[in-house]
Amino acid sequence: MRDRDGGALTAGDVADAARLVGFALQPKLLPARDAEYAELVRRHREDPGFARTADAVAAGLGLIVLEVSPRAGMAVAAAEDSVFAVRMGDYARRAASDAGDRFLHGLAHLAAAALAFPRPEDLADDGYIGRITVNGVDAFVRQACRRLEERAEEAGEVTDPASDTPGLEAAWRVYSRRSATGATKDARRLAGSTTGIIGKAVAFLVDSGFLQRTGDEAGGTYRTTARYQLQVRDMAGSAAMAELLELGVVPVADGTASLLPAASDDGLDLVPDAGLPFHTAT
Repeated sequence: MRDRDGGALTAGDVADAARLVGFALQPKLLPARDAEYAELVRRHREDPGFARTADAVAAGLGLIVLEVSPRAGMAVAAAEDSVFAVRMGDYARRAASDAGDRFLHGLAHLAAAALAFPRPEDLADDGYIGRITVNGVDAFVRQACRRLEERAEEAGEVTDPASDTPGLEAAWRVYSRRSATGATKDARRLAGSTTGIIGKAVAFLVDSGFLQRTGDEAGGTYRTTARYQLQVRDMAGSAAMAELLELGVVPVADGTASLLPAASDDGLDLVPDAGLPFHTAT
């Protein structure tokens, strides 16, 4: 392997490449906050030999390089067989012991991603910053549940299976039957409530460098990071995300989407300040 001047890369060069990958594995660290990181990012962008070496080190660790830039640093995603992979199932088992709760944690992550970047152009624009709230994500999912319920009723499907056969329950029924906040003596939301589950999900995203907390309104307000945008780009073609967007709560077909309020909030069990961050269609 040769550097940009045609010379052989040294052991020190390989060590620097590994150092860059090490920075990539610190999700909250950005080049703007560390001079060495910034220099290694610059070198990756300007020195093809060094870039190939750093990418090879990442690949050897089971990491996929999504982008190397001053805004995101070296943003990586873990391949399924990587030792660094955090599988949703593993995360959900740590967060909840109940199988139904594990499903709800996965739905919370999917909904947060769809709500943060509801239009194709939002994912394509490097300068776009998405904003979500815990209560807004909950309202979004409950609207999606309502759409699924209406679709099932129109198709004549059974929408209220026997209580002793939970495996037959449709996904929307699991969520819609769960309380939004639960109740405690000091008015805190219960961990098993839907907003409690969403709160855990967004806390995980903050710890992973995907979201930044900006306030306490509406159950907690958050803004997206460049790293999260790159991750959502990578998953945007998934069947689950496409199905959620196709429900019409966030119509994206023509690139001029707006988040739609429900025709009625009757029976949606919304928390009092469950406002959605509406986008204006242009």
